Amino acid sequence: MTTAEDAAVSTTREGAVATVTLLRPGLSVAVKTQLRDALHEVAADPSVRAVVLTGSGRAFCFGQDLAEHAKVLDAGASTALSTVTEHYNPIVVALATMPKPVLAAINGTCVGAGLGFALACDLRLAAAGARMGTAFTAIGLTCDSGLSASLVRAVGSSRAAELVLLAETFTAEQAQGWGLVRDVLPAAELADGAAALAAHLAAGPTSAYAESKALMADPHLVEVLTAEGAAQARLGRTADHHGAVRSFLAKEKPSFSGR
Repeated sequence: MTTAEDAAVSTTREGAVATVTLLRPGLSVAVKTQLRDALHEVAADPSVRAVVLTGSGRAFCFGQDLAEHAKVLDAGASTALSTVTEHYNPIVVALATMPKPVLAAINGTCVGAGLGFALACDLRLAAAGARMGTAFTAIGLTCDSGLSASLVRAVGSSRAAELVLLAETFTAEQAQGWGLVRDVLPAAELADGAAALAAHLAAGPTSAYAESKALMADPHLVEVLTAEGAAQARLGRTADHHGAVRSFLAKEKPSFSGR
């Protein structure tokens, strides 16, 4: 049972809208587990007709908690990336296949798996100035959370390649120009804007939304997630990844050897 002291994710209700909030920006085991479970709960609740996924403070999601990840790497690199199949993949499947609209309210920094989660939602709003990025190759990894497919679908293959290979961050305003987010709002107005859009969706034809989501869904999602998990497991054993994680935690620039 999760107590108030160790809560990493909260779920609140306003009418038929459920808002799931990440209370911590880094994806520790606690955050990932609680998020997975919260999404399964709202998906199964017929009284919930629309869902908002958001973060708290100045961050939506930083991606993997690298301090925790470093300890897992030291304990056994062969299983360090098992979190992809245990946590990330179920979270993405829950968001993408939920039989009701899911809106990401990107309140701040959104990188790595956090960006994958946002892209698994049906619609996205972002706070002005919020920065986003893929981040994976910067620590010697590749995409997870469905990002290898969802980013291509969102911005096209050429720009997706740039964003993944160069791992450069981009702004909410750029993301809107690329069609990745619907609207960019002042940070102070994001929560209200997301709530209004979610309430509009909750008042709509839920069954028609569910059927539409199913028709538009990526038919290869499970295969993509499986392939990403296998790739991350291989990369989790490389010297490049281990060295990059240590460099990140030491606030140093990583050096890659290709091994």
